Amino acid sequence: MTPQEQLETRRLVQAPQDSVYEPEGKHFIEPLIVMAKHKVLILGTTVGAALLSIVIALLLPQYFTAEAKLLPPQQSQSMASAMMSQLGQLAPLLQAAGGKDLGIRNPNDMYVAMLKSRTVADALIDRFSLMNVYHKKLREEARRRLEDLTQIAAGKDGIISVSVDDRSPGRAAEMANAYIDELEKLTRTLAITDAGKRRIFFEREVKDANDELATAESQLKQTEESTGIIALDSQAKVMLQAYADLRAQVAMKQVELQSMRAFATPENPDLIRVQQELAALQTQLSRFERGQGTHSPTDLALEKVPGAGLEYVRKLREVKYRETLFELLAKQYEAARIDEARDASVIQVMDKAIAPEKRSWPKRGLFILAVTLFALLLGILLAYLTEGLKRTKEDPHFAAKWHLLKAYLWSGSKL
Repeated sequence: MTPQEQLETRRLVQAPQDSVYEPEGKHFIEPLIVMAKHKVLILGTTVGAALLSIVIALLLPQYFTAEAKLLPPQQSQSMASAMMSQLGQLAPLLQAAGGKDLGIRNPNDMYVAMLKSRTVADALIDRFSLMNVYHKKLREEARRRLEDLTQIAAGKDGIISVSVDDRSPGRAAEMANAYIDELEKLTRTLAITDAGKRRIFFEREVKDANDELATAESQLKQTEESTGIIALDSQAKVMLQAYADLRAQVAMKQVELQSMRAFATPENPDLIRVQQELAALQTQLSRFERGQGTHSPTDLALEKVPGAGLEYVRKLREVKYRETLFELLAKQYEAARIDEARDASVIQVMDKAIAPEKRSWPKRGLFILAVTLFALLLGILLAYLTEGLKRTKEDPHFAAKWHLLKAYLWSGSKL
């Protein structure tokens, strides 16, 4: 750039804008003129985006949503209400605070957590072969995909809704209903109530007693084969039966005491009564084994049994004891099962999921409309940017600054 051109550029830059370019007054119709001038750009962008959105919407996979609704047991709510009623004047304050200080929460949250558990998810994955359906190699990835396609929520009305999205409407309904089936299986497995805890406790004790009875019977059989003794006199039988009954009663009281300690305090009258009964039975058992007391047939000490049949008596006594204990525990187990069935958590299905008739995703109309409107706005914005850039280039003041910028960039000289 020559010195003359540099002086001319500096003069244009420093000159007032009004003396070089005087813009026209703006009018409300000017935006319409700009859009009409660039109508090809606006329409092309809008129509192109609309056609592209139609193609994408047709290629997107379709999903169907099936929903099932269930009513969980409301026993916990009644317990919470009873606790709140016992608080008297403090109840309204705690209700306003949501009952969080007392740990009173919505009982449906427990069932929602059970529905979202890994146990239920794995059962559904195996039941419907979801690893192949979702094309996942790892079970953890299949769980995450199932979680993304499932919505489980408890409403304020106490109803739990289970919604499942799937590309097959029939499978979506079957999976939603399967969630309820797996929840029922899980509630039967877990000890949610006190009766369920007692049932599990006696179930374990009955199993152990059955195993011990089988072992005692096997040992008695070996003793019979080795000694050849298969019967005893009436006095020994009476003594054996009395001793077995007394020992079984002691064992049963011990089991009952252990069961009560899991729920009762040391000051509980029933617990104290059972402890006293156990002490009395243990005293009688000790006297029986030493052969001290009355002159009844059962007052014979075990050491006085003839040596030839002593081993047989012991084995037979163990079998009788195990049989009596097993019978007593079996009765307690059946009673606990009845209590659990009476207090069982009954899950009621309000609405069973059915195969949806319409797809839930994608919403093609809304998708195409949203993309078209966005393209229209983008086309208008591009039209204004193009028009503004064109007018700027026609401005001599802008041209002078443009020449000055090029001079600084290319020549590096200071003007």
